[in-house]
Amino acid sequence: MKNIIYFLGSLCAAILAASLIYSWLSEYNDSGYVLIGSGHWSLETSLLVFAVAQIVSFFVLYWFFRSLGALFRLPGKMKNKGKYKKFNRSQEALIAGLVDSAEGNWEAAENKLIKHAANSGSPLLHYLTAARAAQSRGAIEKRDEYLRQATAQSGEMDIAVGLTQAELHLSSIQFDQALETLTKLESIDSNHASVLKMLHQTYEKIGDWEGVKRLIPSLHQNKVIMEADVKLLESEAFSGLLKKAAKTRNADQIQTLWDTIPDHVRTISGMATIYYAAMIECGCGDKIENDLVQSILKNWDETLLVIYGNIQTADYAKQLQAAEQWLVVHSNSAVLYRVLGKISGKCQENEKAQGYLVKSINIEPTVAAYQLLGDLLIDKGDKDKASESYRKGLELASSEIVNQVEGIVS
Repeated sequence: MKNIIYFLGSLCAAILAASLIYSWLSEYNDSGYVLIGSGHWSLETSLLVFAVAQIVSFFVLYWFFRSLGALFRLPGKMKNKGKYKKFNRSQEALIAGLVDSAEGNWEAAENKLIKHAANSGSPLLHYLTAARAAQSRGAIEKRDEYLRQATAQSGEMDIAVGLTQAELHLSSIQFDQALETLTKLESIDSNHASVLKMLHQTYEKIGDWEGVKRLIPSLHQNKVIMEADVKLLESEAFSGLLKKAAKTRNADQIQTLWDTIPDHVRTISGMATIYYAAMIECGCGDKIENDLVQSILKNWDETLLVIYGNIQTADYAKQLQAAEQWLVVHSNSAVLYRVLGKISGKCQENEKAQGYLVKSINIEPTVAAYQLLGDLLIDKGDKDKASESYRKGLELASSEIVNQVEGIVS
């Protein structure tokens, strides 16, 4: 329609121009003539006819070349029109695929997305969404294929593709593959919040506490975790490292690690317990005995008290004397009486040990106290009372197990 309007407009303009020229030349008796010669031939005509011929020729030639240009451009226009249709279809397929994914129609979403991915303006969305759909329906090989296609579209080190790939690997419990991808992404952008967060999660899943420890400054600096969560993460990391070192039974390694732990982390509940227990397990209780006593005096902790009772030392009498001083403040502690009974037995003070253990049981009966009392009575040769103590301990242990089972069932 637009071309027809242009054509008619040009035709009217040409006719108008010819009419004006004709009117202008008609005012003169001699309208003039035009002579064109070349070699042996010549052309003579009136000025009026020549002017009209020029206008008509321009008009004809103009539309001829214009039509010729349109003809040459026709294949390109047809091709672009086809691309435009395909593009629109791909956008419709993307929307439909996203809707199907949201509704849980994984296979339908996957088929729609992949069919039109090549013609889309955003093929990454097609491939990544299809990869999620494939994983959701358990098609792991298809998922990996779509991820490879997404990588080919975006380049080897695209953050978005890498994060999606790592997320899907984590969901499939493929921690090694996730860690490999995230390590590459970290080398590209070491401050990317999502990369750091997912890398932290992966390290926790595989128990790589050294990796978690390394990430803590970056996690804090880039505000990936809240200020309040930093200490919690530090405690998890260092407690994990301590437990790992404890399994080696290498006292020097445990001590070196403990010396590197910041003071504010050492004071976190349970941290010192792991350290002291690990050192005692290595047979180095004498090295940490004074520090353990100071920790108990500074912050009363019955777990540390139990650990204190397990120290192998050359002077149990001194150990007993130190522990008995705590009765002044903690005379109602069943754990303290139990520990005193245990240490008294090591000092061969059986009567005192029996008295402490009986007091512990009177305050709060425990399986450990009954066990210690039974062992002590066996050493004294009183098998009947020892059997009675063991029986009560077994009954108490049985009732505790039953209560735990009932709690789980309810």
